[in-house]
Amino acid sequence: MRFWVGAYAPDNGSAEGIGILQAGEAEAPTASGPLGMVGTAVAAPGSPSWIAAHPTLDVLYAALEFDGTVQAYRRVSETRLAPLGPPVEAGSAVCHVAVSPDASFLVASCWGDGRVVRIDLDAAGRPSRPVVAAEAVDPYGVAPAEGAVSTGARVSGAVVPDLAAAARALREAAGEEYAHLIPAYDDVPETDAESEEALAGDRVSRAHQAIFLPGGLVATTEMGLDLVRIWRATDTGLRAVQDVVLPEGSGPRHGLWHPSGHLYVVTELSREVFVLAPDREGRWHLRSGQPLLGSLDTDTAAEICASRDASTLYAGVRGSDTVGVLSVRGAGETLQLLALAETGTHWPRHHVVVDDMLLVAGQLAHEIVSLPLDVRTGVPGRVRHRTASPSPTRLLPMR
Repeated sequence: MRFWVGAYAPDNGSAEGIGILQAGEAEAPTASGPLGMVGTAVAAPGSPSWIAAHPTLDVLYAALEFDGTVQAYRRVSETRLAPLGPPVEAGSAVCHVAVSPDASFLVASCWGDGRVVRIDLDAAGRPSRPVVAAEAVDPYGVAPAEGAVSTGARVSGAVVPDLAAAARALREAAGEEYAHLIPAYDDVPETDAESEEALAGDRVSRAHQAIFLPGGLVATTEMGLDLVRIWRATDTGLRAVQDVVLPEGSGPRHGLWHPSGHLYVVTELSREVFVLAPDREGRWHLRSGQPLLGSLDTDTAAEICASRDASTLYAGVRGSDTVGVLSVRGAGETLQLLALAETGTHWPRHHVVVDDMLLVAGQLAHEIVSLPLDVRTGVPGRVRHRTASPSPTRLLPMR
């Protein structure tokens, strides 16, 4: 099985452009075999950090994050892509693109300036005519007071203890002779540029992802202002329907539409998964939340995906380099944390489930790894295969 690999180019990484990963046999429908990089499909120095596929054509779309543009590519051979039309301006640090089910448009999300942009697609898949949607408004009004000190991450109404502060206190109490026995929870973690900005705590607009919902609706995550924004797609742009407010400082990053009719959203800063759903009148509400207990206050959550039968969710955590395994309970309105498992790589930026395997892009380890999933619990085991891959940020299965 093969995957397109989005990655950071030398401006913030080391990739040349969009890569190709092979997992096991190229024609096999599973990804349980050895991993290896086939090569670079197309050079993209602007950093194709996120890529998405056209639903019917052999066309890919890349968010060229450091160019602030969206570029379409057509597949010209088994291993090569070529630009399709010119790049389209989106906004500062465009970090995500999502293609509508009918392939009439795509939505680009811009982390740098908070823009949400609708871009038309023609019959050949070429993008054009970007339309910027309405700006987000901070529901919490003002930034935290200068000099405010955090005592831990607020998660679903509870406060998780600040393990870094506890480690420093214990080390001081233990003395120099025994200080090395205290876990180094106070080490400053290595991060990517985006997470450094997020951890700074500034309240500025940061659009991060678009998710297509039934009935012509689109949800977008507004990480900087703690919103999930609901839109209705029209021929001329996106019309705002509703903003769902999440806890202050949670930082909604990525979401997943579930067959049960719920939207699951992982929050980058508070490291929890929230459950959203509409009522009978179509108004969206926050139904519940599940913290990724065991993650550290300096960690940042990344991607969320589901098992093949949608009964289990996987939420990646960067820093402690783990993945939260959550069981979907009831009619989908409740989540239960089953485990926080090691990914075996550094900075799990993106991951995907293929049958009984979890593939993880270790951005700062410059590698991709695969882990077997327990058939009963869904919990990942130890790394089975790994391969070098420069600054990987997105794994997209080839059709």
